[in-house]
Amino acid sequence: MRPRPVLLLALCVLWAADAAASASAAADTTSYAPVSAGGAPLQFPADYGSHPDFRTEWWYITGWLMTAHGESLGFQVTFFRTKPDVAIDNPSSFTPRQILIAHCAISDPKLGRLWQDQRVRRAGMGLAQAAQGDTNLVVDGWVLSRQDGHYIARIAAEDFTLDLNLAPTQAVLLNGEAGVSRKGPSPASASYYYSEPHLKVQGSIARRGHPSTVSGEAWLDHEWSSEYLDAEAVGWDWLGLNLDDGEALMAFRIRGTHGETRWAGGTLRRGDGSVTTLRPDQVDFKEGRRWVSSRTAISYPVEWTLHAGDLTLAITPLLDDQENDTRLTTGAIYWEGAVRASAKGRIVGRGYLELTGYGSRLKLP
Repeated sequence: MRPRPVLLLALCVLWAADAAASASAAADTTSYAPVSAGGAPLQFPADYGSHPDFRTEWWYITGWLMTAHGESLGFQVTFFRTKPDVAIDNPSSFTPRQILIAHCAISDPKLGRLWQDQRVRRAGMGLAQAAQGDTNLVVDGWVLSRQDGHYIARIAAEDFTLDLNLAPTQAVLLNGEAGVSRKGPSPASASYYYSEPHLKVQGSIARRGHPSTVSGEAWLDHEWSSEYLDAEAVGWDWLGLNLDDGEALMAFRIRGTHGETRWAGGTLRRGDGSVTTLRPDQVDFKEGRRWVSSRTAISYPVEWTLHAGDLTLAITPLLDDQENDTRLTTGAIYWEGAVRASAKGRIVGRGYLELTGYGSRLKLP
C-alpha cells in the first residue's frame, strides 16, 4: 500500500496533541462530562447531534446491500468524535480540541476481503465538523447527515464510493436503562446509547469506478461516553441484528484480561414493538470457529452461538476476512463484518458483528 496523506495528517494531529499537552505541565487538563443514570432523558432531535463535552462519541452505520445483479455485500460507515486531553489554557489555534475520524468499508465476497479507507482531521478549518442539534458530520468531504428524517451517507474513498439514503422504519431504540448502557461492574463505566434498526437503504456504490445500484437494510448506533471501558477490560464482542418480522437485537459482552466476560447486556425489540432490556446473565456468547488473519496473525472467533433472552442464534460471517486495520486513525485492528443469524437451521436475520481487543488491549481514541 502506498503512503497516503491521511498518515501524515494523523502524525501531525498526534504531534499537535502531544505538544499542546506538554506546553504547560502545571496547567489544568480537560474535564469530561459524566454519564448519569437517572438523569435527563434523551431528547430528539438534539441527541442525534454531537455531545462535545464527552470524551468519545461515534455514529455507526452497518448493513447489508443487494446489487441489481444479485450480489450480497456488507457495508460500514462510521464517524468518531474525540475530545483529547490537552491543556485547557493553551491559546494556540492549532490545539486539537476536537478530533474527527471517519471509517468506511464494503464487505465483498468476490474480492474476498474488505474495501476500506479512513480519514482523520482536527475539527474546524472547514474540513471537519460534528454539529450539535442534529446529525451533521463532515470529514474531508465524507458526509453523514440527517435531512428530513432520513440519513444521507456520501463517501468518496480511494478505490470505492458510497452514496446512500437511509430511511427509518421504526422508532428509536433506547439501550440499557432509558438510554444509559452499563459497560462494567462500576456505574461509571457507561454510555448514552440508542440504535435505529431496520433502516431502509437505497442508493449506489462504485468499486474501482464500476457503479452498482443497491438496496438493503441497515442499523445505526450512536453512543457517547467519557469512561467507556474500565482498567480491567480489554475489548468487546458486539452484535446488531435486523431480525425477521421487524424484530431487532443488540447484544454485547465486555471481555476481561483473561478473556472472561466482565459485563454483558443487550436490547430485544419484538415485532409488536415491546422492548426487553437484557441483563448480564441473559446474554451468553459462545465461541465457535476461528479465523486467523494472514496480515496480522490475529485469531478471531468468526462463528458464534448466541443466547440472548429466550433466543438461541447461530452466527456465521458473509466472509471470513473482514478485518479492519485502522492504525492510521484510531490505532486499532479489529474484526467487523456482515453476518447471518440462524435458528434451527433457518436464516432469521442479518446484521453486523464487531470483535475488538483480540490482538492487543483496545484503547479508545
